[in-house]
Amino acid sequence: MLPFANFTYFGILLFILVPVILAGVFGWLNKWWTACALLMLLILQASDEVPLRPEFQVRELYVILGYTVFQATVAFGLLRWRSRGAFYGSAFLCVLPLLVAKLIPSLIPHTVFGFLGISYVTFRALDVIFCVHDGLIKELSLLKYAAFLLFVPALSSGPIDRYRRFAKDWDKTRTREEFLDDLDVGVQRIARGFLYKFIFAVLIKTYLLDPVASGRSFPALLGYMYAYTVFLFFDFAGYSAFAIGLARILGVHLTENFDRPFLARNIRDFWNRWHISLSFWFRDHVYMRFLLAASKGKWFTGKHTASYLGLFLTFGIMGVWHGLSLHYVIYGLYHASLLSFYDWFARWNKERKIWGSTRWHGMADIFVTFHVVALGLLLFSGRLTPAPPPAQQQLLERADSREIYGLIWDSAHPDDAPLVDLIIDDQYVLRLPASVYREDLKDRGYGDGRHGFWFESPWWVRDGNPHTIEVRDVATGKPVQGTPMILTCERDDEEIRREELKRDQAREAVMLEQEKKDRESAESLQTPKAPAASPPQK
Repeated sequence: MLPFANFTYFGILLFILVPVILAGVFGWLNKWWTACALLMLLILQASDEVPLRPEFQVRELYVILGYTVFQATVAFGLLRWRSRGAFYGSAFLCVLPLLVAKLIPSLIPHTVFGFLGISYVTFRALDVIFCVHDGLIKELSLLKYAAFLLFVPALSSGPIDRYRRFAKDWDKTRTREEFLDDLDVGVQRIARGFLYKFIFAVLIKTYLLDPVASGRSFPALLGYMYAYTVFLFFDFAGYSAFAIGLARILGVHLTENFDRPFLARNIRDFWNRWHISLSFWFRDHVYMRFLLAASKGKWFTGKHTASYLGLFLTFGIMGVWHGLSLHYVIYGLYHASLLSFYDWFARWNKERKIWGSTRWHGMADIFVTFHVVALGLLLFSGRLTPAPPPAQQQLLERADSREIYGLIWDSAHPDDAPLVDLIIDDQYVLRLPASVYREDLKDRGYGDGRHGFWFESPWWVRDGNPHTIEVRDVATGKPVQGTPMILTCERDDEEIRREELKRDQAREAVMLEQEKKDRESAESLQTPKAPAASPPQK
């Protein structure tokens, strides 16, 4: 189940938190209560299955537990054998699962590895490796390490915590008064998350972002840039508010992730306000380490060369961390360029004092910074650099109680409309051509966009029972990717009764029509026929 994504999650979350809150109110709360709550949260969030292959799925919880055992072995191994070689090997092993998760889908199609939040968990694991190497962590507790690594409130979207800070909160036993203060702050943060995520973000997406999402004109692109920037902030800040609030109730004070980023006066100030835990993590563990190594090794003669190269290294890695697509790499290099230019301009302006610090200059700084940031987020969205479609693709994109749709594309035959069969529970239902026009397919480069298939889900699948859904390419006789699949729809008794009534009425109409034909046939047999007229006499 996706964390903080719907009200069902919060309803189940409430049942998990009630014992914790009662224990805190009565002064019984300790880390074992917290550990049990975290375990139940983990089971709740990791209840889905990971399709390692289309025919082989593994419960996400088992993948997470295996990952945790692997990372704990690496961390405790480095703690036991400290050396420079062991540090480099441990850092590589620590990042290896993330690299596999990023690379394996492109190397082996239809293969998935990893779990939701593996990127954030890898950052926490690396923080431990760096601190052990620096001598800042002398010992590790397995329970504490696992709780830090898999701290469920911040598992999927941050903030990114540090082990030494987390350990202080984990080891602390709160008094009743401290718990009530944390509970008050936590409830307020969760309320803010609801405001940001389920009101502001939803309204922006519905009325500003979606209407211009398919447009290709410059005004539509400009509107998309503004809408996407504001939507991304409220959506992401809402998730962070949920994570901070829930963590506060559990006794962990996560760091802030946003601090009015759109009031930043320059790009450096922006990165001190936006996704703060991520930017500070990269600053401490990548940028500063690169500068220190360059200074010790005297790699560069230029005074600022190491700083600029460090920025490109740091933000290049940050871009790749988001994904291997081109737009993520461009996004990272774009911000590295902005920071490098600002550093040069700040030093240049300090000598010449061309740009001052008046009120109007400050307003202009905020205006310019917002727009360069919005342009960067437009690059981040991938709208300016859409990925080319594959040479061939057959994909079921959605199947629910109302509709079943997907696409079939072959670049060698872009004008063909192949036939597809809908088969449910091994029974043929309907055959249609894959020729449905979809503007999103055209925008993504799928020819003229007429390569979609769409079926209305039959009413009888809404009976609360599992049904096997398969969409088959008639030409090849093979199912499209994503099928067969098991679909279980919520039972709709009213619709079932309505459809059964229609079926009974149709059957009755057929019977009445048959009775009418039989009666007319019987009457025609009983009525004597008139003698044929005699031919006229000559």
